[in-house]
Amino acid sequence: MDIYTRKRIWKLALSILGLLIIGVSLFYTNLIVRKFGEEERKNVRLWADAVQRKARLVRYTESFFGQLQEQERKRVELLANVYNQLLKDNQSEYDFYLDIVRDNNTIPIIITDDKGWILDSKNIDFKTDTVLRLSGKIKEEFTVYDPIVYQYLPNHNHYLYYKDSRFFTELKDVLSNYVASFMSEVALNSSSVPVIITDSSRSKVLIFGNLDEQKMNDTVYVENKLEEMADQNRPMKVNFGDQGTSYIYYQDSELLTIIKYFPLTQILIIAVFAAIAYLLFSFARKSEQNRVWAGMARETAHQIGTPLSSIMAWLELLKINKENINQAVEEIENDVLRLDMITERFSKIGSKPALDNNDIVKILRNSISYLRPRSSRKVTYVLNFNEKSELFIPVNGALFSWVIENLCKNAIDAMDGNGVITIDLYNENKYVIIDVSDTGKGISATEQKAIFNPGYTSKKRGWGLGLSLSRRIINDYHKGKLFVKNSTPGKGTTFRIILKKVILHKEI
Repeated sequence: MDIYTRKRIWKLALSILGLLIIGVSLFYTNLIVRKFGEEERKNVRLWADAVQRKARLVRYTESFFGQLQEQERKRVELLANVYNQLLKDNQSEYDFYLDIVRDNNTIPIIITDDKGWILDSKNIDFKTDTVLRLSGKIKEEFTVYDPIVYQYLPNHNHYLYYKDSRFFTELKDVLSNYVASFMSEVALNSSSVPVIITDSSRSKVLIFGNLDEQKMNDTVYVENKLEEMADQNRPMKVNFGDQGTSYIYYQDSELLTIIKYFPLTQILIIAVFAAIAYLLFSFARKSEQNRVWAGMARETAHQIGTPLSSIMAWLELLKINKENINQAVEEIENDVLRLDMITERFSKIGSKPALDNNDIVKILRNSISYLRPRSSRKVTYVLNFNEKSELFIPVNGALFSWVIENLCKNAIDAMDGNGVITIDLYNENKYVIIDVSDTGKGISATEQKAIFNPGYTSKKRGWGLGLSLSRRIINDYHKGKLFVKNSTPGKGTTFRIILKKVILHKEI
């Protein structure tokens, strides 16, 4: 199966997996939203039931007050009849009626003649010697109810004015406060439910809760909101007696409304995020591919250019002087072998190379021997191991020598062509450790995290592929490790290679 087929399969599999994850997430989110919505509606129903019960309690209380008021009216009429009876000459009943008059300790009354002069009063908070005539503010207080008229003499009437008792007035104030408190509790303590209470015309807003105060100043918004609420829930009718009929409008809480549209918002966010991520990763991948292709092309040209230049130079020299033919043939053979190695190196990139039991000492020695004459004379190579010893481990010689060359070339660039390159070799029980050190300018902690990325380079003319290829060769092909052991700015850097000493058989 080629790479493009595998790529299509992976894309299809990831797409299906992504859709599955989104589907499960949306299903679970919708499940939570439905449960939350049911709980919210249950709370709204409980709230509405509580409002209804409290409204019934208010109506009952008001009805009870109405009965008290009616009884108080009858008591006043009884007093009026008593006064009529007192005017009659019936001594047997005189004491009885007089007791009734004396027992009235709550209802304020004033008796006047037909010209408004005060004849008698009881349970009032002013003195009759200072107020002789019923007029002004006192008359307004005592004319809330029509006076009771009874005949004193032929063609002469007396008037009995009365008002609610202080006790009953206090009860009415309590009722008014109770109604106002009821409205406030409905509007403000409504479990986050938007509420509007209107008068009997359903146009004048008495109080509202959980709504924007500025928007509620807009009559058009209020009308639309009332229609919207009426469509969701039937308005509750509440009768407050003297204060008239009111209507309570309510709807689902804003939180529930937001939750309803949460899954759709979630889909849009995921879609936007996925699109942005795809574009960014696609751009990054294309940029990295372009850098890798450019780097590979330059690396190829660089690798082939050196031996080709040498061959061309020897050919020109042979044309001029044929006396050095033997030396020329030997050097040309070396360059041809170098070209063959370069071909082998590039042919192994992208495929799994064979790991043979090769002498790592010989590979290091040959690599440095090739680099010495091609480096500046100001660069010194120090090999801290016995060059005549042998140490066989499973490596691919062509690729491993490429790693050593890349590390040494980076060291030369870091030292600006003047310094010491030291190679240490440690033979451990299970591993072989190789340290390549230089006396260059060092690598900062920030750069150490990026130097192995394809295309990353701090050199003006570099293409950022050497260290990336080297790590791929060591980590992926040889299952070893390549990393920066230590680096001190201004003093130098040490790269460490760790290879396993596992003996592998040569692939046939």
